[in-house]
Parts: sequence; structure tokens; C-alpha cells
Amino acid sequence: MKKHEQLMLIAAQSNIPVLLQGESGVGKEIAAKFIHEHSPRNEGPFVALNCGAIARNLAESLLEGAKKGSYTGAACDHQGIVQAANGGTLFLDEIGEMPFDMQSKLLRILQEHSVLPLGATQNEPVDFRLICATNRDLQNEIHSGNFRKDLFFRLNAFPIVIPPLRNREDFADIATAIWNDITARTFAVQLLLRKWEIRVLSRYDWPGNIRQLKNVLQRYALLMQHNISLEEILSEEFSRQAINDIDEHYTYSGTRASAPNWQFIQKALYEHNGNKSRAAKALKISRGCLCYQIKKHELREWNSCEKLNRPIEA
Repeated sequence: MKKHEQLMLIAAQSNIPVLLQGESGVGKEIAAKFIHEHSPRNEGPFVALNCGAIARNLAESLLEGAKKGSYTGAACDHQGIVQAANGGTLFLDEIGEMPFDMQSKLLRILQEHSVLPLGATQNEPVDFRLICATNRDLQNEIHSGNFRKDLFFRLNAFPIVIPPLRNREDFADIATAIWNDITARTFAVQLLLRKWEIRVLSRYDWPGNIRQLKNVLQRYALLMQHNISLEEILSEEFSRQAINDIDEHYTYSGTRASAPNWQFIQKALYEHNGNKSRAAKALKISRGCLCYQIKKHELREWNSCEKLNRPIEA
């Protein structure tokens, strides 16, 4: 077992708040469910909320609920997510994106172990276990004034870092589990992920982590029936990524586009004396993509840097 899995099992046996940290797509919600399922609260509800999708005008009633008649259209009592998690686990995903005014309400709920629904005059006790997740550095968010320091120390009681897929020693097990789940729902007969296919998959860094790997395997399960190879799917997936992740030397303000900005293509060609292969490698795109961009901009011949009037500033 890996260190983060051991920590998850240890955390599951208590009610201590857990803060799951890691890149987008590493499986933080899966980890939260793992903790819930291995805890004494596993027969209670598991309620998940994406804090990045909260509408500010609904934040208060969403968190604590509302009483009948407390606002226009409130025809009956409305249970908030905290009450819905009573006896179980509340999972707040992307906690770093929670609106600032809502953070103070969450802090009060954690301190008092109760909620005050909109329109109510008395607090109502709640018993839930809190697990939060973020791909942000909450310490930086505190310094930027976007996150409450006192709330951070409440949430950071038991931090667990979920490593990115590229650093997981159990990559083969993860890929196999995802593939088995996909093929069980796609084919009448279970197909196995072969060793050479796992080796091919493991050569990549997977910046989108488990989410990206799952997307590729879903695509492969559908297209393999039409004689599309895994190598072709991976080549297309990561050539698009290369275009989107151009080296900072050629990227303007970290923006992303479907292809490199024309001025960066010109600069790369100039710096590599018009050599398309070397320029394409520096831009992290295929030579074919570079030639297409040159043709698109009606510059068909690039044999030397003398064809450029002057160096183009990045």
C-alpha cells in the first residue's frame, strides 16, 4: 500500500476533517468516497458539492437550508447540503473556490456543529464528517485574500496529498481497473488490457491524470472496433496537448490556443535558421503542423533566416 492510501485508512477511523490535495483529475472524489466507505459512517449519506459551481445568491440556502416562506418561491422547507449529510460525510470539492462570504458561514457551522436555515430563529444541530479537496495552494490563496486563514486551519487538520498519475507505482493497476470498468459496460465479453498496451500508456506523463487516462481508454474501447490503434489515439491526444502546452519561451502570457501564435512560429524559424524540423521541435508541434501554419500564412519557402526582415520579439 502507498503512503496516501495508508493515511486515508487511518483518517477513516476518526471524525477528523480531511483536506485532500492534488492536481486536477488525480481522483480526489474517489479518495473521499474511499474514506467514507471505510469509516463508521459508511451507512450514512455521502453528499458532494463542487464549490466552484455555487451561485452567490443561493449560497446561504444551499449550505444551511431555508424555511417555508423565507423568500419568494419558498413553498416548503428546503434542506441544505449540511443537513443532508447528517450522520454521514460532506465532501466539498474545489474548496479553494468557495465564495468568501460563504467561508465564514462554513466556519461557524464547524465551530457550533449546527446550522441556521434561512428564516429560522434557532440553530439546528448536525452531525457530519467533513472532507474537502483542492488543487490550489490554499496558503497562497490566504496571502491573496481569497481564503480565510482561520477556516484553513480548521480544514487542514489531516492533510493528504494524492500524487499525480505519472508518479504512481500502481499505474498498471489503475489503468486495468479503469479498462475493466469501461469494457464491462461496452462489450458483451470482457476484454483484457494487454501488457504491451499498459507499457505504451505508461510512457506518457498524463497531465490530466486519471480523468485524461479514462477519456483515452474510453475512446480506445470504441475505436479499436474500427481498426484504430492505441498508438494512433495516443499520438492524437498528446499532439493536441503539445500544441496547447508550448514552451514558455514561445508562449505569450501563458495563454492557450489551438496552434502557436504566428509570431512565435516566426521567432522559432528565425532562431533555427529556417530549419522546419528544429523549429517544430522547439515549438513542441509536429513538422506537418508547422508546414500547415506556414502555408496558411502564405509563406511557402523557409530555407534561411534571411527571409525574415528582422528578429521578431516575443
